[in-house]
Amino acid sequence: MIIMTSSESKAAASTEMVNVLVDKAPSDGTAGAPKPVIVPANHAMARLASYTKPYRARIFMASFWSVLNKVLDLMPPIMVSWVIDTINQKPPGFVKAASGETPIGYGIVLAAIVMLVFGFESLFQWAYTSQFMRIAQDLQHDLRRDVYAQLQRQEHAFFENHRVGDVMTMLNDDINSLERFLNTGFNTLLQLVVLFCFSVTTLVATSWHLALVGLWPLPLVAYCGIWYHRKIAPRYLAVRRTVADVASRLENNIGGMAVVKAFNAEAFEEDRVREASLAYKKANYEAIRLATVYVPIIRMVVALGFGGVVLLGSYWVLEDGEDAPITVGQLVLYSMLIQRVLWPLTRLGPVLDDYERAASAASRTFGLLDRQPSIQDPPAHLTRHLPPLSPGVAAGAVSFRDVRFGYPGTRDAVLKGLDFEVRSGQLVGVCGTTGAGKSTIIKLLLRLYDTSSGTVELDGVNVRSLPLQELRQRVSLVSQDVFLFAGTIRDNIAYGLECVEDASPRKGEAGVVSHSDVEEASKVAQLYDFVCSLPAGFDTVVGERGVKLSGGQRQRLSIARAVLKNAPCMIFDEATSAVDTETERLIQESLTTFTRGRTAIVVAHRLSTIRHADNIVVLSNGIVSEQGTFEQLLATNGTFAELWRLQSGTSVPPQAEEGGQTGV
Repeated sequence: MIIMTSSESKAAASTEMVNVLVDKAPSDGTAGAPKPVIVPANHAMARLASYTKPYRARIFMASFWSVLNKVLDLMPPIMVSWVIDTINQKPPGFVKAASGETPIGYGIVLAAIVMLVFGFESLFQWAYTSQFMRIAQDLQHDLRRDVYAQLQRQEHAFFENHRVGDVMTMLNDDINSLERFLNTGFNTLLQLVVLFCFSVTTLVATSWHLALVGLWPLPLVAYCGIWYHRKIAPRYLAVRRTVADVASRLENNIGGMAVVKAFNAEAFEEDRVREASLAYKKANYEAIRLATVYVPIIRMVVALGFGGVVLLGSYWVLEDGEDAPITVGQLVLYSMLIQRVLWPLTRLGPVLDDYERAASAASRTFGLLDRQPSIQDPPAHLTRHLPPLSPGVAAGAVSFRDVRFGYPGTRDAVLKGLDFEVRSGQLVGVCGTTGAGKSTIIKLLLRLYDTSSGTVELDGVNVRSLPLQELRQRVSLVSQDVFLFAGTIRDNIAYGLECVEDASPRKGEAGVVSHSDVEEASKVAQLYDFVCSLPAGFDTVVGERGVKLSGGQRQRLSIARAVLKNAPCMIFDEATSAVDTETERLIQESLTTFTRGRTAIVVAHRLSTIRHADNIVVLSNGIVSEQGTFEQLLATNGTFAELWRLQSGTSVPPQAEEGGQTGV
């Protein structure tokens, strides 16, 4: 079946895309469903923790190495206190026992402790760093793969109502933020907890009086951290929104640079980029203003505790001498360790920054993963299958029965009770004025959208009862807006199929085509001679979106792609609108032979392409206003005859050539 469409539906749907939950359209078809809104996931960081379940054993081991590393990292103040007390003839008991109470023995024991501590600290640092980095990369890979797979499951409306920049932000920036947090932020939080627990235990065990003096700022620091967390969160949400706006603006402008230059709109677009970038800068300034204040305030609070320890500890040692409650070494231990406890708390701000960025990213990411597309495979108990294809037996019959439909977010219905049928092996042309619903019927047949009411059937089966893969496997699409992927001409013709050498034993398997198959398809599309004239032939790289090919060449390549798929249902969207008259005639001749035994629906603006259709359906205001053969429609002198007169400049069509071609 061949279906050709125009581009009238572009005005029906917005080009901006929002992450959405699509409600069903009203059953009367008088309007489309409301546009959905983004639904961020609740408890996103808890969801992230749940997502890491396959890595938990590795995370536990990496955390274990990190804890040991931090404990050893906190040993230098303790070792310095041991050295000072040993010099003052007050060595720790275990040093005294191990050294034999000789100067060289003391030196050997203390040096050995230092070497062991720093050696194992370095070993554990390598262990946890490499493990966390690997886990972060694995998580990033799995999460990006799952997010992309979920994106592909979304219905067509999702992509017509969401900006490409927003999608790319989710796939790149958001996932990268989660990777960075797991790689560094999580470990920093873990080590801060170890630092606090180990240091406070050591300080209290040494002198609980000094511990009270040195650690009194902790409640104030904790309060400041909570306050900062609450204030910075909405600022980072604004940053993420504005950076997505900038990405979308840049993507649109770069993709449409030819139009920008053609309309001398460089200054206009530069102003729009400047405004988007300025909004991003202002959002960042708001976050920076708060982030830069936090650390200096915490430093001032921490200095009070450190000063109190120095004041009270020095007084004890100087005033009481040998009878002081602490030794000189313990005072040095306190002075060093209290800094190790309090000063790292100033890093809590950047750590909370990373946490908030990750939480915002996780909220968007899991919001998308939770989203259920409005168009899915039917439940197993309601699923039906198409009859198997038989050689020589036409397939692809299509029926529209009282179909009503409106696009999401619009007030007016596009189709208002559409009824028509296409028998298997029949060529049916569809035409009408702009906005009559020509492209819409193709989207409904492919289940890019679902009807508001009524049914669309393929070979007698409601398309809603068919698995999406089975439905679309029976359909080949040639879109008016041809999209080519970066790669070779052969790759694009064989898109979705595996292409092998002619001598390969896999030739003929399902989903596998050979080089000769690709060449034969290109001949049908009148592309073969052009490709052979290129130095690299079918291995010629077409560039991103096929920029190295002309519009007509891209269109012929798209036809070859549809021909190679060899589906009983083929969709052509103004497939020859960008080629010259002679090339169009040659393509029509080739397709006439190729489409025998297939159903063809030709939706076109150029009425000459459907002159020889078995039946022509004329759409007007969402319903079938006329149908019949070319000659019958001219005789009725209705909408079709008026369109013909406007295009041809005459009320009498030119006589068909003997054995005339079937238009496609």
